[in-house]
Amino acid sequence: MSGLKGKKMREVDITRGIVEKHARDFYEILESDVVIVGAGPSGLVAGGYLAEAGRKVTVLEKKLAPGGGIWGGGMGYKYVITQDEARHVLEDFKIEFERVDTDLLAVDAIGLASGLISEAVKRGVRIFNLITVEDLMVSDGRVRGVVINNTFALMNNFPVDPLTIEAKAVVDATGHSHDIVRTLSEKNDVQLDTLTGKPMGERSLFAETAEKAVVTNTREVYPGLWVCGMSTAAVYGGYRMGPIFGGMLLSGKKLSGLLLDFLNESR
Repeated sequence: MSGLKGKKMREVDITRGIVEKHARDFYEILESDVVIVGAGPSGLVAGGYLAEAGRKVTVLEKKLAPGGGIWGGGMGYKYVITQDEARHVLEDFKIEFERVDTDLLAVDAIGLASGLISEAVKRGVRIFNLITVEDLMVSDGRVRGVVINNTFALMNNFPVDPLTIEAKAVVDATGHSHDIVRTLSEKNDVQLDTLTGKPMGERSLFAETAEKAVVTNTREVYPGLWVCGMSTAAVYGGYRMGPIFGGMLLSGKKLSGLLLDFLNESR
């Protein structure tokens, strides 16, 4: 005998519950304080701190699973490294770690990815997966939101029109591909806040320099559009760093502070 009691289970009630709750959540984020594109470590950290401060934060991930490049660790080995300098971010997000030496910490990649996702959601971040940002809303010299579509529709080249989300600030946290900054630059005659006015391209691996640069170059690259994490390397000509994530975590923390200042000033 089954231990389940109560009224008969109806498949339509299961579907109704999913549709109603998704529609409610989606409707509520159509006007957001911040839209972060890409649910990797820097985007999740930034979103978590912003939501904790009471801001309406939406994170859009084009793939099935949030977490970005954390899951695979280093070449499939399930640990990543962070600097001790980023330890406070790990502690804030309740991520366990082990010390490698005085300066480096080892973090289980699965624990890091799942922990960042879980804590961001608990703090109020709305994460939507399988949504691709295909364009931006741009007017009067400013990014004012994102143009979104179903990832599967775009993968199959279906002629499906997109929807939009308005935001006071949009963040490119898409990593190496820097999809959002690249789209803005290619589709509009604009000057970015870079030495060339365009994305400068990512350089080869040089961990120490890369880790510092990813934090330094976390900033507003065009009015209303910000960059963090590995997107900064592609936009500002920085180096890649491999499976060390301290800079990514610190980039997200820095971005949250910059955006809180911006949002408070724009009231």
